[in-house]
Amino acid sequence: MRQVRLGATGLKVSEICLGMMSYGDPGWRDWVLEERDADAFVRAAAEAGITFYDTADVYSDGVSEELTGRLLKKVFPRREDYVLATKVRGPMGSGPNDAGLSRGHILDGVDASLRRLDVDHIDLYQIHRWDYGTPIEETMEALHDCVRAGKVRYLGASSMHAWQFAKAQRVAALGGWTEFVSMQPHYNLLYREEEREMLPQCRDMGVGVIPWSPLARGRLARPSEEAAVTKRGRQDRFSEVLYDEADSAIVDAVGRVADTHGVSRAQVALAWLLARSEVTAPIVGATKLSHLDDAVAATQVELSDDEVEQLEAPYRPRPVLGHS
Repeated sequence: MRQVRLGATGLKVSEICLGMMSYGDPGWRDWVLEERDADAFVRAAAEAGITFYDTADVYSDGVSEELTGRLLKKVFPRREDYVLATKVRGPMGSGPNDAGLSRGHILDGVDASLRRLDVDHIDLYQIHRWDYGTPIEETMEALHDCVRAGKVRYLGASSMHAWQFAKAQRVAALGGWTEFVSMQPHYNLLYREEEREMLPQCRDMGVGVIPWSPLARGRLARPSEEAAVTKRGRQDRFSEVLYDEADSAIVDAVGRVADTHGVSRAQVALAWLLARSEVTAPIVGATKLSHLDDAVAATQVELSDDEVEQLEAPYRPRPVLGHS
């Protein structure tokens, strides 16, 4: 597993990031695995060379962070051996100030995440979407204070409009505050709207791109007629909004290329992402060890220009979604 720089920083991360949303409390989502089952995934990931792990405070209402912290401590000899990312913005209580990107919620949120993760610093602290109710100046200064306090080392953002990201970076620069070094967008073969503005902007700014849902909730990993066979696919209303039957031509193209290489569909879809110059590391969710095997194997799959054209040609523009 290669270790690559996160954007223009000196921070090295594995070219596959393990998404920890799949592990926590099944009472939150019934496809989530408990700690005793998650242990095998983190151990297998570490053995494969994966050093990059992404979670969020809202995943399993904090349980994912607790589990992530415990498992990484068990598997890695030193804190310096892995890169830990989490997020802030979502509701962590019923009070009016228990969500958002206000100074208060960020400062409360970072301390709560540190306690749950049981670490003294977070490598990559990300805002979990844009907050329309808080001035971006307030957000960026509060995030900068987290860095200055030693609680956070780098800052990242997630799905938003390119103009919003540009504004945040400009506000940080004008204030002398810490800028974002990464963007976590929704990006895969079935959803490529980020290619219009966000990805070129990240490339220009030297910002690392760590896409979420690289397999489109599993749709790219199986034949089009089986698109929603996973438990998560059947229950995920978000997927129903983002993807539809018109995607079958792309899914079929993935199958043809996979057959040519004699590899799984998931490996082809991930290999396409890994070949994008803007992409640092796709965030892969795994609830079966075979999912993890596919992600690791994808780093060795090389697609020809003709195969890339086959995969990309059926795409049709779609509405911009997933920013809220």
